[in-house]
Amino acid sequence: MDSTFDIPQVDTPPTLESILNEPEEEEEPFILEDTSLMNTESIDAHSCETSSLASSDSGDRTHLKRKRKTLELHTAIHGSVLRHSILKGISAQIVSAADKVDAGLPTAVVNLNQALRLCLGSTATGAEYGAVSALSINHDCTRLLCGFAKGQITMWDLANGKLLRTITDANPPGSAILHVKFTDDPTLAVCNDSGGSVFELAFRRVMGMRTCDSRCLFSGSKGEVCNVEPLHTPPDLKDHPITQYSLLAMASLTKILVIGLKPSLKVWMTFPYGKADPSSIPQLAWQFVPVQKAVNPVLAFCRGVTVHFLLVKKDDSGTIHVIKQRQLQLDCDIISLSWIDSRTLVAVDSGEKLRVVDRPSQEELETIDMAEVQLVYNSSHFKSLATGGNVSQALALVGEKACYQSVCSYAGQIVILGTKSAHVMTLRSWRERVDFLLKQERFVEALSLAWSFHEGTAKAVLGEWSFFLPGCNERLMEQHFLDVVPVVVDYCLLLQRTDLLFSQLYGRLGENCVARGVFLESLEPYIVSERLGCLNAAVMKDLLAHLQDNNMMDSIGNCLVHMDITSLDIQQVVQMCWTNQLYDAMIYVFNRGINDYINPMEKLFQVITPPLRQGRALTDEQVVMGNKLLVYISCCLAGRAYPLGDIPEDLVSQVKNQVFEFLIGVHSADAGPDEDMYPYIRTLLHFDTREFLNVLALTFEDFKNDKQALEYQQRIVDILLKVMVENSDFTPSQVGCLFTFLARQLAKPDNTLFVNRKLFDQVLEFLCCPDDDSRHTERQQVLLELLQAGGVVQFDEGRLLRLAEKAEFYQICEFLYEQKHQYDKIIDCYLRDPLRKGEVFNYIHNLLSIPGYSSEEKQCVWNKALQHIQVDTEGPHPQALLKLSPDLNELHISLMCRFAPRQLTDFLKSSQEYRLEEAIQVTTLLCVCVCVCVCFIYRVTAVYSTGFSLMPSPPPPPPLCQDPVYGKGKLAEIQGLILGMLETFNYEQTLLETTTSLLNHDLHWSLSHLRAVVSKGLHPRQDQCNICLQQYKRRHDSPEQIIVFSCGHLYHCHCLQRKGRSQMDPRLFQAWSCYKCTSSQGGRGGDRGALETGRGRNTSLAQVFVETTLDPQQSQSWDQLRSLYRGPSRLAILSEISHCHGNEKSGLLNPAQPGTGSIFHSENFQLKLSPPPLVEE
Repeated sequence: MDSTFDIPQVDTPPTLESILNEPEEEEEPFILEDTSLMNTESIDAHSCETSSLASSDSGDRTHLKRKRKTLELHTAIHGSVLRHSILKGISAQIVSAADKVDAGLPTAVVNLNQALRLCLGSTATGAEYGAVSALSINHDCTRLLCGFAKGQITMWDLANGKLLRTITDANPPGSAILHVKFTDDPTLAVCNDSGGSVFELAFRRVMGMRTCDSRCLFSGSKGEVCNVEPLHTPPDLKDHPITQYSLLAMASLTKILVIGLKPSLKVWMTFPYGKADPSSIPQLAWQFVPVQKAVNPVLAFCRGVTVHFLLVKKDDSGTIHVIKQRQLQLDCDIISLSWIDSRTLVAVDSGEKLRVVDRPSQEELETIDMAEVQLVYNSSHFKSLATGGNVSQALALVGEKACYQSVCSYAGQIVILGTKSAHVMTLRSWRERVDFLLKQERFVEALSLAWSFHEGTAKAVLGEWSFFLPGCNERLMEQHFLDVVPVVVDYCLLLQRTDLLFSQLYGRLGENCVARGVFLESLEPYIVSERLGCLNAAVMKDLLAHLQDNNMMDSIGNCLVHMDITSLDIQQVVQMCWTNQLYDAMIYVFNRGINDYINPMEKLFQVITPPLRQGRALTDEQVVMGNKLLVYISCCLAGRAYPLGDIPEDLVSQVKNQVFEFLIGVHSADAGPDEDMYPYIRTLLHFDTREFLNVLALTFEDFKNDKQALEYQQRIVDILLKVMVENSDFTPSQVGCLFTFLARQLAKPDNTLFVNRKLFDQVLEFLCCPDDDSRHTERQQVLLELLQAGGVVQFDEGRLLRLAEKAEFYQICEFLYEQKHQYDKIIDCYLRDPLRKGEVFNYIHNLLSIPGYSSEEKQCVWNKALQHIQVDTEGPHPQALLKLSPDLNELHISLMCRFAPRQLTDFLKSSQEYRLEEAIQVTTLLCVCVCVCVCFIYRVTAVYSTGFSLMPSPPPPPPLCQDPVYGKGKLAEIQGLILGMLETFNYEQTLLETTTSLLNHDLHWSLSHLRAVVSKGLHPRQDQCNICLQQYKRRHDSPEQIIVFSCGHLYHCHCLQRKGRSQMDPRLFQAWSCYKCTSSQGGRGGDRGALETGRGRNTSLAQVFVETTLDPQQSQSWDQLRSLYRGPSRLAILSEISHCHGNEKSGLLNPAQPGTGSIFHSENFQLKLSPPPLVEE
């Protein structure tokens, strides 16, 4: 290559140290602010275990200096590919924390300015959990996972530094966390411990509590996993079909596994390494790579010197394929592997040299010696020294070179952690790489490198690699012109040098198609803002052609309405606007280009008239055209230009006359034999009657002294009446709109219109036709609007009232009665109208309460209302004949509580129109006889039986009302009693449920404990009989039975019988007693046997236990003892509570007083239940 480009040989190549010492504008020399940064003596023992291999091989300082000599770069024709930067802020924080607070290697989160934001944890945390062994941040940088050397995992909120979770049971105890990593799912993470196992961590929130569920994905007993790597998808590929499976790659000491975590756990592929050095470290790295016009994830993995690649893709049928790609062979043992872009790999070898490799060509682009970094190793965590070093020898051997947590890649950057500093490696841009060679005066190499960029053969190019292909240079030029041309245009217009802009600059830029297009597109904002209104014909033609070729039709429409288009081909521009639906621009071209205001209307009418004539629905495009037509007609009649500006003053009158003559034309220019008269007015009425009449109303406002305009006004009104009254194609609403419009015009003081009154009568008969039930509400509303607009003067009120009553237009009747102040008759209108019948009470209330009405009018309305209320007082249950709404019924109940409380119960029984819950509230708060009413409503809703379930026979409420204390008085005197009763009921119901639950729990525990005790086996202390001293094993052939007691003594059955230790009870069951125990106690055998059997555990395994009978003296002693130490059970107490009042049995709480009835009559009853005190408002 050197001979090809005639590059001279260099005796001594420049070193990285000499290059970095050269002054550069973009980089400042690193000045160490803390002098202790390079002082290794100041680092404590906790930090020394993570020192660099170059600094820990031996204690010889010359060896360290030899390693730090120079950073040799292989520039060749690739130049310097990576830019090495030291993160000074973070490095200073590392040293400061180690010196000042003995923090070791801290965990810190920094922003782009390297300012310390959070310090998570403390020295106490380190003492409890050990050193931080793994870190992971989720994709939106809101959560941080920390793994520790003693096996714990913590989750932190990076927004406020709050500890969210502490996970102590995710992995087995006694193992360190080697890796903890988020997946693309923020609720899912994976971790790997020093036992070689992999666990899935699922984060949940249950009842507001943060939890974590752990699941073992791979057990270390099947092969220790020492590296895991989930697939992370970039934001622009979040919809990739592979992302739904949450892929995870795991590297054990013998093979690679690719598994999918979703939708269910599935192993996709396993791949063995083959022969490898046992001390080599497995490496994994995912990257999305464009392959054959598709972007798919590629997994790079290695152990030793060979890098393998696996392509994962999903075909059209949905099948997942894992395909092995061409492998990469290196000449060094790799301890770290990362992607820096889709074509370039960065590897760190065991000699701490960083190598940049181009994957397609397998060419090594650059090598940098990283000995000065003093790389941090994770050896202590792989050996699990913090938990006693309980790991396998194979994993401990691999951990000697492990640096997983010290080298990582993110967004095209490689971040490297040293013992006292942090470093970042980034790809240089093509300009920086060329400038780097130029500053070293290596001109030939710089020229060769620039040529490789131009030809697209350069390696490790920053950004999209195809950006520098010859076909992409247009984008470079376009970006350049986008930066330059708008500035040139802006300053030419500021200097008012349009001649320079369009003559010289446009001529020079027009030579390049890219520059020409950018120049023409940059003119649009200046044209729209009217800073550039006059263009020469050539530039205007080129502008329209360029925008049309690039399908920028909206830009054409925006420009045309702000330009002087007299120099354009009008016919061609109009055709282009019509084809591309630029109606505003088309109208503007007709109006400004040839002063034609009629042709645009003709074109729009030709589109919307046929479907309206045929009764078909209009499309969205036709509706837009119709709306533009109405606005255009309104602008023309008002003297305004469309879409903006004003019509020249000398043309205003002419344009109005032309538009009027066009609209009132009897037939169109191309009329057919079946065309109706006045097609344009007919079309506008069918399209939108109300809006067209609004346009005419606005136009008529300007017609005052213009005789010609007044004639057009009368002419249009006559045509409107002729078209709509004599035609049945229009709805009542449309006809009503017309006569409402006419009534408003006729009501004006300067009105000059004449309308035949017979037409109003015809409209009245049409709207009030009693035989037509269709659109009843619509016809009534139309007539009401007509009357409100002043049309009442056009009718005979008596005739109008009769027609309205006949047609059941009660709102019309209300309007007429209100005009005459006959408010009492309006009540009849409400009662007859089925739609407004329920509003009669609101009307009466409003009229009686709102000022403005005379006392005579209010009294008349009140008397009228009373006439419509009829009560049947003879029946058993008085009830109003008028059906009331639930609200009014509840108001009626409240009134009865105040004025007729004795009739309230009968009303509640007879009426079904009130709401039960609201009625309970009303009666509880207002009624004197509240107990009767509440109990009745409870009985209706089946609540009564539940509310008083504690008392089998509750006392009836009426005696409470008959009590002289509560029978009379005010509500406030018994309100506390009623509310207290309700609170007591709620409290006792809760107490009963709680007590029942506790009783059931105690009963279950007692029975289960008794069962466990009874079913417990007996174990003899010796294997020989305690009487004959012979082992029972020697007498297997004998049918003798063996008896074992709970004290552990064992006897033959016949031996105990000889000693007289058996008794027969009346039920023929034999009871036994231990001979040795009873003899040692010095008592009689029979008595001791009775006591022994009383304990219930000295029974034979072969015999049935039988309880012995106590003599009267023993029974009396036992009863006294039980009465002293045991009271009645909770079951007995609750059973006593549920007894009826007539029970004659004695209470369990007072057995010495039989016949006293319930425990409630006992003076010693101490159970005091009371609800919480009421809070007074």
